Amino acid sequence: MHILITGAAGMIGRKLIEQLIVDRALNRQPIEKLTLMDIVAPTRPAGFSDRVKVRTGDLADPAIAMKAVSERPDVIFHLAGVVSGEAELNLEKGYHVNLDGTRSLLEAIRKTGDGYKPRAIFTSSIAVFGAPFPHTIPDEFHLTPLTSYGAQKVMCEQMLADYTRKGILEGVGIRLPSIVVRPGKPNKAASGFFSGIIREPLNGEEAQLPVADTVMHTHASPRSAVGFLIHAAGLAREKVEPRINLTMPGVCCTVAEQIEALRRVAGDKVAARVRRDPDELIVRIVAGWPHRFEAKRSTALGFVAESTFDEIIRVHIEEDRGGSFVK
Repeated sequence: MHILITGAAGMIGRKLIEQLIVDRALNRQPIEKLTLMDIVAPTRPAGFSDRVKVRTGDLADPAIAMKAVSERPDVIFHLAGVVSGEAELNLEKGYHVNLDGTRSLLEAIRKTGDGYKPRAIFTSSIAVFGAPFPHTIPDEFHLTPLTSYGAQKVMCEQMLADYTRKGILEGVGIRLPSIVVRPGKPNKAASGFFSGIIREPLNGEEAQLPVADTVMHTHASPRSAVGFLIHAAGLAREKVEPRINLTMPGVCCTVAEQIEALRRVAGDKVAARVRRDPDELIVRIVAGWPHRFEAKRSTALGFVAESTFDEIIRVHIEEDRGGSFVK
């Protein structure tokens, strides 16, 4: 099996690669080749380098997209994209990377032709939904995003569904909740503080909380995100089509409940490192995000996430901190 990963240098891309290297297979089929693509060169994984091809370039360029699929990968994980805060602040860049890049990739698949029909897994977002919301958002809730990022993801979802309906590819879109705790440095995602208020205190540093403690959101760990992607790649077509875009499960809680979970796992001193510092842009963006989901379809299809935020924190400590933190 040949697998292409776009956005392979990003956090989820790196963790997906790590898991695929461990498994050496996808859907019980041995992985014979990995093509890793991003705007910057992804790190070539050790122990598998003879089966890895690294490509760099702007996926929105049709020639780059054609090269990416030229060797007809069987499964494509399309993770490449500009994150929420950056897409909101830079309209042109958001549409270029998120929308134009996705369309360019889908068109490259179509133009390859000759019976080529890969499985394509697209990382969408719960930002496709917009307020006002019911208490719990059902799978059939309308898509009315209130951010440019959400609008771009809706457009990509619809293209993925249409190209699937046309028989060009076999698509599955997975709407990710906020993925926390993200290791490393903060990125430009508006949701980045959800990770920051856990990651930085565990690092012995102060963390900025730009929203009220009452803000509620749904979360899953990077481990769960990788699990979602791998599970989506193995779903039988008849079980998911024609509604191929699925809202993923996760842990719904308030910011205050996040901090209390941190207190339970790491202690009072660590939890006290969170500092309230409102940010009007973040407050405005987050106000338009959904909170709680039924996610009945994805759960019935076997997608699994954590059941508590304590578990999400422990995953981060175990996987990204070597089991320790600064007390």
